[in-house]
Amino acid sequence: MELPPEIGEVLLTEEMIQDKIRELAKRITEDYRDRDLLLVGVLEGAFILMSDLAREIPLPLEFDFMAVSSYGSQTDSSGVVRILKDLDNSIQGRDVLIVEDIIVSGLTLQYLMRTLGARDPASLEVCALLTKPERLRVDLPARYVGFEIPNEFAIGYGLDHAQRYRNLDYVAALVQ
Repeated sequence: MELPPEIGEVLLTEEMIQDKIRELAKRITEDYRDRDLLLVGVLEGAFILMSDLAREIPLPLEFDFMAVSSYGSQTDSSGVVRILKDLDNSIQGRDVLIVEDIIVSGLTLQYLMRTLGARDPASLEVCALLTKPERLRVDLPARYVGFEIPNEFAIGYGLDHAQRYRNLDYVAALVQ
């Protein structure tokens, strides 16, 4: 199959991603056994990861979602985070695991950690499929990280450019 010209080098294959998700799920299962786990997916990018990850965690758990924006249709974060959709339920006393597609600057996640931390959860941790260490601007203790990728704009597996390419089952670089 010929790929559109804007899809560049494949950074992570479907097999690599699914293997890593199983590994992360195993660690999460061990860490959260006998706890009240709530997965909080950061929309829209994390919905595919959260779905695949949740099916690999053989524990009773719940879902909630937040939508935040710091990009719009740009390829660089504006640094200003807006909550577009807040959680539906209280997280007070819950073990919360934020599920994020990618950590780039860390500013959005830092904002989420501060905002959700103020709501008095029992614990608050992060699971991210990807991180770009070169671009990180804040020190974030992400407990579960799948892959470090180079400083390229990544698309696929939930990651988008102007709302497109989320449906790819792999992660590729966007040709700009």
